[in-house]
Amino acid sequence: MKRAPKVAAKPAGKATAKPAPKTPAKPSRKAPLTPAATKHACFTLDADPANPEFVASYLRVAGDECAFIETNTAHSLPILLAALKERGLSRESVRYVIVTHAHLDHAGGAGVLMDACPNATLLAHPRAARNLIDPKKLIASATQVYGAERFAALYGVISPIPEARVLVQEDGAEVTLGGAPLRFLHTRGHAKHHFVVHDPALSAVYTGDTLGLVYPRLQRAGLFTLASTSPTDFEPAEARRSIARIVALGASTAYVTHFGGVSDVAAVGSQLSRCIDQSEAWLDEAARSDAPVAVLEARLRDQIRTAIDALAQERGLTLGLSDWDVLALDVDLNAQGIAFVAERMRHPPP
Repeated sequence: MKRAPKVAAKPAGKATAKPAPKTPAKPSRKAPLTPAATKHACFTLDADPANPEFVASYLRVAGDECAFIETNTAHSLPILLAALKERGLSRESVRYVIVTHAHLDHAGGAGVLMDACPNATLLAHPRAARNLIDPKKLIASATQVYGAERFAALYGVISPIPEARVLVQEDGAEVTLGGAPLRFLHTRGHAKHHFVVHDPALSAVYTGDTLGLVYPRLQRAGLFTLASTSPTDFEPAEARRSIARIVALGASTAYVTHFGGVSDVAAVGSQLSRCIDQSEAWLDEAARSDAPVAVLEARLRDQIRTAIDALAQERGLTLGLSDWDVLALDVDLNAQGIAFVAERMRHPPP
């Protein structure tokens, strides 16, 4: 079973969850740790049981506390709970469940994970929080696309999360985990409801989809990064600003949700910026076209495949049938996302 397309309702207004502090402290990237923060580690969990090395969740351990960053779907719950048990951690030790944005391959399992971890607080972007507190729009959107039976097979249960257990994170907000600071930076471009998590204690940043797609199986000839322009919020200028903001952190490792830790953050940012530039050129061309959306999507799929193949050849990577199988869904989603924004540009909402 392939990873399902990312379907997210368009949040409006402010989330009703408890607000983060208005004036959070800004830690140094070399902030000292308290005595309690003696065991610091990040574990990459292969969260999709059907698609190896496609979607990662991260278990961040700090002393006697821990946090999950990204949840994938409800089908990932046994994997996440097993990771706790393997490391001698209890469900009660989970202090935070963190999702970078509300797309279902990142946050679909947040509700069932919160149900399993009684002491956890969900940390989310203000725009994402409202759809996780009340996921009816997320469920309706995805069910309309797939039908009830297929939706259940792809995502399982999407449980609502009590508002009292949700803490929204404004831009620059900070929490501590085992004495170590975690800082939240809003990063539009892929989604308006997206943030990344800066982890100075590990010199790391958890990037969601803001730093693109870095599938391990496509790294055979060196770094190979692609953009994710999936519906509905692709904004090229914001994407470039967000990439620059991540690179400027100076983190040693970027933990990308698709997939795993990457050490040369600046190189990822450079490659991804080039992909964003190309996607913006396609968007401008599509917005000037009078072709129907379906025709735009077909044309964009061809352009994206051709560009990926050219990038691979340039980097000495030969893409086989199995590689294109890995990329097929992202090709479709990227085409849909660019076409969606082009149509919105051609026919702005009133």
